[in-house]
Amino acid sequence: MASMRDIKRRKASIQSTGQITKAMKLVSTVKLQRSRNKAESSKPYFNLMYDTIAGMLKKSGNMDHKYLRSGDSRKKAVIVITSNRGLAGGYNNNIVKLVSGDPALAVEDVKLYVIGRKGRDGLARRGYEVAKDYSEVINEPLYQDAADLTKELLEAFGRNEIGEIYLAYTSFKNTVVHIPKLVKLLPFTMEEQTGESGENKAQALMNYEPNPEEVLDRIIPNYMSSLIYGALLEAVASENGARMTAMDSATNNAEEMIGKLELQYNRARQGSITQELTEIIAGANAIS
Repeated sequence: MASMRDIKRRKASIQSTGQITKAMKLVSTVKLQRSRNKAESSKPYFNLMYDTIAGMLKKSGNMDHKYLRSGDSRKKAVIVITSNRGLAGGYNNNIVKLVSGDPALAVEDVKLYVIGRKGRDGLARRGYEVAKDYSEVINEPLYQDAADLTKELLEAFGRNEIGEIYLAYTSFKNTVVHIPKLVKLLPFTMEEQTGESGENKAQALMNYEPNPEEVLDRIIPNYMSSLIYGALLEAVASENGARMTAMDSATNNAEEMIGKLELQYNRARQGSITQELTEIIAGANAIS
């Protein structure tokens, strides 16, 4: 059995750790409230943006545009959004497993555009090429950050350096539920619109003014920037939610361990007192 001194030292260490995890939980709770409000208030806009673009393209017929067909390059750009810090449970590891576990994203065919050091380090250890690192963006995401990244990716897409663009992030559902997602941004795939019977619906074709090429050249970058910015906001909310949950669990575990150590200490103290009384009684009997 451990000595009373060892138990006291371990208890003090766990109490100190518990105070840290409790403080981190409170900080994450405050950050979560702010980031959740941003994510929830902006989510309808980003969903509407996606639905609008999808509806337009479904009504455009067989239109040939550079953003609607795969490039000649085999390389696939993947925007990976994680955090710069750990202590968030499985938040970062879930994204790493999502990307590395997808059979369509072979290591030799992928170029990573990372936002967050944890995802960068985790995927780099698995052999993925990190083309650009934007880790500082996740600290305070701005729409301009998403627009700048979109511009760089579209330029690389236009030069046939990459043939497809994907987005890997964590979707925020509620405080404890966060869903890793992998979304294909380009080329934009037009799913066939069907009715309840499974037959194609008759639709009027979309007319563009001045011409489809110029309209899509303006709309698609806005569509990509909006989705990336929306993913950043959801990722920040998910990170804070995951860290709050992890720190709450760690604090509860620390309190449970302290309770067990207190019980061990009381037993050891009781045993020490009993031994001292036994020695005193034995000494008194020997004298008499």
